[in-house]
Amino acid sequence: MSQSRRRHDPARQAGRWIQLGLPFVERTAQRERRFKRVILLSTGSVVAALIFASPTARDFLNLGMIRVREAAATRLIGLPPERSAVEAEWALRRRRGIEATRRNLEHFYRSTTDEMRELFRVAGMDPEHGLIRYGRGDQAFLISSQVFELDDTGRSYRFRPNTRSVWLRQVTLIGGPFGLFQVLDTPRHREAAARVGAIVDDRSVQHTNSWGLRGPEPDLSAPVRGIVLGDSFMQAMFNGDDETPAIYLQRELHAALGVPVTVVNTGHIGYSPEQYYYTLLAYGDRVRPSFVVVSVCPNDFGDGWAVLRGEGDWMEEAGYWLDRITQWCRSRTVLCLLVPVPTHIQIENSRRDAFYPGSVANLFTAHASRYCEPSNEFMDEHLRLLRIARSEGRPAQRSELYNREIDDDHFSPRGAALWGRIVARRLALLLPTPEQPRDPTGAELQAGPLTDRAAGGPPP
Repeated sequence: MSQSRRRHDPARQAGRWIQLGLPFVERTAQRERRFKRVILLSTGSVVAALIFASPTARDFLNLGMIRVREAAATRLIGLPPERSAVEAEWALRRRRGIEATRRNLEHFYRSTTDEMRELFRVAGMDPEHGLIRYGRGDQAFLISSQVFELDDTGRSYRFRPNTRSVWLRQVTLIGGPFGLFQVLDTPRHREAAARVGAIVDDRSVQHTNSWGLRGPEPDLSAPVRGIVLGDSFMQAMFNGDDETPAIYLQRELHAALGVPVTVVNTGHIGYSPEQYYYTLLAYGDRVRPSFVVVSVCPNDFGDGWAVLRGEGDWMEEAGYWLDRITQWCRSRTVLCLLVPVPTHIQIENSRRDAFYPGSVANLFTAHASRYCEPSNEFMDEHLRLLRIARSEGRPAQRSELYNREIDDDHFSPRGAALWGRIVARRLALLLPTPEQPRDPTGAELQAGPLTDRAAGGPPP
């Protein structure tokens, strides 16, 4: 009989149904079904246990749920995601970054040399004592717990008060964590650095005051008081205590106004607009400032190189925190000045201002006078210094306004002084003179809401 006929033979089909009807056959089939159910349930339980046992897996699951809810809300209502959802996503990304950096540190510490382990132990950067925190969105890095301390009020970390520290350069960590080697300045730290071939940058010795900020003790009796918010540019990584942008700003304002001025420098390496805002909350009402200067740079809006190409990946997030800062200032009639840092790339190579700082100007909702863009004056000074160098027969490939001789991108003392001069000139024009009291409403210089600007209406 052919295969086709056997498959459709009525007698064989009838026999098959009779066989399936036998009790022992039915019991066998039931046991098979139960066994399959048990396997499926067990597998599901194991997968669930793995997910809930692994912080990373839980984070991915939670992040996926957050994004699904956001997408649904956007489709159904057309509204942006709720702020709580945005902050929950940032929290998950930050926790993942911190956990990954901690694992990296532990692996590196086990496998590195005795000399490098000694440096990490002495510097307070070993797995037991190192401080792993986030900055710039979700970027996690390792810092010394002897120089910095934990901050859970929104800043993530902050300087310890009354400390003397110094920067180490050329600390080679092959396969190691991203570390920022600002360490205590003691003979023991210097000896440990020398054993691994690191360079102690003597000109970068830094002191913090009793407020845990770089600079002298603030003079709260000064008639003109200001706060500078910023990151490593305002901290002035490789410059001395008398060579920070805030110090130069204080000197220039005192000369311009003829009255005592105190400028509180809150610059911390790695900070971003979110941390600027929480720093303002920490010190603002204590200082009762006449003005607040917000210094921003490309990596406040995403990866620095990407921002310069017009590809910043968290412009909107940075804009949210800048708005919070301007609202704080408006509610207290405090002058707020936004100053984007001119980068050495834009001075030495191509400007491409539409990407940066043009995108920053688009985010800022205050009056145009509250936006101070120093690029042209930096270019003029760069060309002036270049001409002097050439006349003296010195090579001048890199701008002297930045610490380019040590391959660092931050302001040199010359650059910090120029920044202070430019910002002081604008502030001197905006701050009230002694015979001209401050407008209690500040209305003469305030812009309208962002919706008015988006609609094409001019600011009042």
